[in-house]
Amino acid sequence: MPISETARINMLRTIAMFVTALLLLTFSSARAAPNHVQTTLLAEGPAEPGGTVTLALLMQPEKGWHGYWSNPGDAGYGLTLDWTLPKGASVGAMQFPVPQTLVIQGLMNHVYEHDYAVLVPLSLPVGAVRNTTLPIRVKAQWLACTDTICVPERAELQGTITVGAGPKDARFEGWRAALPAPLDRAGTFALGAKALRIALPFPASAPLDTPHLFLSTEGLVNYGAPQRFFRDGDTLIVEVPLAASPAPAQKVEGLLAMGKDAGGISFTAAPGTVPTGGTEVGGTASFSAATLGLALIGAFLGGLILNVMPCVFPILSLKALALARGNSHNARSEGLAYTAGVVLACLMLGGLMLALRAGGEQVGWAFQLQEPGVVAVLLLLAVAITANLIGVYELPGLSVERGAGNSGAFATGLLAAFVATPCTGPFMAAAMGAALVLPVWAALGVFAALGLGLALPFLLLGFVPALRRLLPKPGAWMERFRRWMALPMGLTALALGWLAWRVGGAEFAAATVAIAAALVVLLAFAGKGQRRGHAVMAWTLPATLLLGAGAFAATPHLATATAGESGGILAAKPFSEAALAEARKAGKPVFAHFTADWCLSCKVNEGTSIERESTRDAFEKAGAVVLVGDWTRRDPAITKFLSTQGAAGVPLYLWYPADGANPRQLPQVLTPDMLAELPAQ
Repeated sequence: MPISETARINMLRTIAMFVTALLLLTFSSARAAPNHVQTTLLAEGPAEPGGTVTLALLMQPEKGWHGYWSNPGDAGYGLTLDWTLPKGASVGAMQFPVPQTLVIQGLMNHVYEHDYAVLVPLSLPVGAVRNTTLPIRVKAQWLACTDTICVPERAELQGTITVGAGPKDARFEGWRAALPAPLDRAGTFALGAKALRIALPFPASAPLDTPHLFLSTEGLVNYGAPQRFFRDGDTLIVEVPLAASPAPAQKVEGLLAMGKDAGGISFTAAPGTVPTGGTEVGGTASFSAATLGLALIGAFLGGLILNVMPCVFPILSLKALALARGNSHNARSEGLAYTAGVVLACLMLGGLMLALRAGGEQVGWAFQLQEPGVVAVLLLLAVAITANLIGVYELPGLSVERGAGNSGAFATGLLAAFVATPCTGPFMAAAMGAALVLPVWAALGVFAALGLGLALPFLLLGFVPALRRLLPKPGAWMERFRRWMALPMGLTALALGWLAWRVGGAEFAAATVAIAAALVVLLAFAGKGQRRGHAVMAWTLPATLLLGAGAFAATPHLATATAGESGGILAAKPFSEAALAEARKAGKPVFAHFTADWCLSCKVNEGTSIERESTRDAFEKAGAVVLVGDWTRRDPAITKFLSTQGAAGVPLYLWYPADGANPRQLPQVLTPDMLAELPAQ
């Protein structure tokens, strides 16, 4: 009689468990062979008496080897720790990053085939003496495996914790970002005759690429069986076949992995009602022609709107005036060159963002503005353009006297796209969010559509003579207009100077402004030489590049980790997953907004709609908690949360009702009374 597939898997599972048990009996034996998973004990930094410091067990498997999650699956063995701590100290539960699935001979394993860190919170004794060190030791045991063999391994690790204040290990931020983000509300589960069904609160806009449900509750489901996912509005429904003899469960815990490099969310589910129906998703089902079409349209419209932003409009205006002055014999070729520059810049920035995310970095749109060196270079560019518009020197690419030529038009397109990235339009949030879950070729198409929208006005002027005839007649007013265009560009330079202070602190801002002043002096000498008919590019260009290199590479060393806090009338608290969960658990409404100092749309909304007395009074009356996620500098935790909400950047505004209902994502453009009316809705 042939053996059924279920019986075969159960037999293999039994054999694997038996072999694992035998292997574990050898843990106490001395082994001369080195471990295949190297383990290091690290502390994030010092901690105050009675405070908490995070420890990390850094696990580094050799190539071809893997370690296991807390619930290893059908076979394997997780990490166990035996701590020796100072009197009065204690450790919390281990926190594991999102694992991978590995199927061997029909058995599902929950593993890590790369370096990973298991985090453990350590509470120091209240009576610890500052400026002393506390010794800690741990005996760690784990199972290291390849596809064919398993070896029990162990290590005795030790370290010290400094009591007091001091610098933190920057690697811990990346390790925290790899942890699943906790859901702010519990889900529900129901046990059917053949399957476990779980309903989780999950935004309809959040990406879901090749999801998988990992249960830390053991003995309940068939780990290797196919899982089904259904979306019903802001609810995600998961069906997982039960184990042959499922263990009873009063609650179900685990995490939902959302796909490659998309992270995961941890959850707890209690018995309750699980909706039926919904639209089945999974694998690449979230990608469709409709999704791509909407993303392309949103990116195109968003790029079109960027033309009216203060950092782009002067460039576009002067390019148009150059055509209006009669320099239209090369209008088509210059329009194509300008468009090529804009589209190429958008593709380069978008492609770099996708590559960094594929490499595990938590970045989003306009990520380059989170780097002090890039802000310094942008400030120099804004100062140089402002000086040109005032007439300090002549830059052919922005001249109203003559055309720039194809190379100048191409360079101007690159510049326009680069300086436009801090701004987002009302159509760009969904488009950029969709780009994160689309295939690479489709995502690059979205970034190209953004560039095409940004380049369209000048492209139309180049190809439609009737539009050029609508431009004002040439005259002396054009030079005055050029001078007036220095005003928005000068304000952009001032804003970038302020941003330099916000991103890197006072010393960094002062150094950047000093280099900008040196650049103005250099350009003034160049302009003087130009007016005398001298060739100045031979020395001006190298000197300018040298100043730019100094701004990009040298000034960031002066940047501080964080800039000073800016006040607000809403008494907002810094955003964190824990703060959000605490406020929701207390039954309070929550307004969470995510901003950055380089985001023009964010600042406009804050001035017109958020930081208002009417908003403050309405929130205070409702007892609302205001949480602000500052994304000015790179923050992997905020980036990950943005991704789970289907957003690639800021601004993002979320309203969580007091009754525990699903959060409401607000528009990127807020009206003055929109927030004040939220508590009453």
